[in-house]
Amino acid sequence: MGTSNYPSVVTLPKINKPYPSILCFLSSRFPAITRDAWEKRIGEGKVHDDRMLPITPDTEYVPQMRIFYFREVNDEPHIPFAEEILHRDDQILVACKPHFLPVTPGGRYVDECLLNRLRITTGIPDLAPLHRIDRETAGIVLFSVNKETRGRYGELFMNGRVEKSYLAISANLPVDGKTSWTIEDRIVRGEPWFRMQSVAGETNARSTIRLVDVKDGKGCFVLRPITGKTHQLRVHMSGIG
Repeated sequence: MGTSNYPSVVTLPKINKPYPSILCFLSSRFPAITRDAWEKRIGEGKVHDDRMLPITPDTEYVPQMRIFYFREVNDEPHIPFAEEILHRDDQILVACKPHFLPVTPGGRYVDECLLNRLRITTGIPDLAPLHRIDRETAGIVLFSVNKETRGRYGELFMNGRVEKSYLAISANLPVDGKTSWTIEDRIVRGEPWFRMQSVAGETNARSTIRLVDVKDGKGCFVLRPITGKTHQLRVHMSGIG
């Protein structure tokens, strides 16, 4: 079984009383992990509060308290592609993530993620990603090196002051002859939970798409996400056909 070298963290949300037990919250928040598994981890002292004290069955639910835990998976797959560090200084680290490597631990992946690899390579345990890209996507990821300036970089992303663009190759070309689109819609989780879908409602996802080249019947598109919903660009590309 693979166990992460660094803890993951979840914050207990503000909810109405009566509060659930922390065991009930974790079982509900992470349905892929059984209640028995969480009970075993808590019993073995592998789940801690924000004072790094072990959670017990009697630990009370306190809204906004952070819970630290170590991810565990069986038979973690190896990703046979290497990352590359493009830039590093006292504030940030810029890395090129290969296809199929997740940015952070999740699901079947604990050690095989960009964050863990870079922590090992650089020896910086406090390294933290400032944004995410999908596991299947190769591209640039910016990491914070300095805790004191981390919030400033995070605000740049939150306020839309960082522009990201992606190249996508599609075997399908627009049938209406259009070459540019501005898409504004609402993206939510579908069924199963990991599939995202566009639905009616208040806009929460925005992208611009341009067709910049056609070769051998395939189109090359430049995609610019204005917001950062999960799988947003895939949903928007699907929406234009």
